[in-house]
Amino acid sequence: MTEPLKLLFICSRNRIRSLTAERLFSHVPGLDVRSAGTQLGARIVVGPGHLRWADFILVMEKAHLRKLQERFPDEIEGKQVVALHIPDDYVFDQPELRDELWSRVAEVVDLPDPPE
Repeated sequence: MTEPLKLLFICSRNRIRSLTAERLFSHVPGLDVRSAGTQLGARIVVGPGHLRWADFILVMEKAHLRKLQERFPDEIEGKQVVALHIPDDYVFDQPELRDELWSRVAEVVDLPDPPE
């Protein structure tokens, strides 16, 4: 049995985009999923442990990547960090956000067909 692929989704406040991603991908076989935010007021603030845990780090915007590079250069060194380029234009669990997340993540991770 192979180990699940560990995906960490990052946005600013961990309330809409990354939390939607965690919910969406948490039921996909072969994936272990968590989410966090870069802002101090985030629901879960990203820390070194989150970054060390992850196989893939998926940020919603390049600004999130820059923050990780500034704050945690050692923890992300050698990690696969991908900017999904998903703007903060959605509400939690919005169908269009789920579709966008599935499409963008499928470009870097082998996923089954999206859920109906």
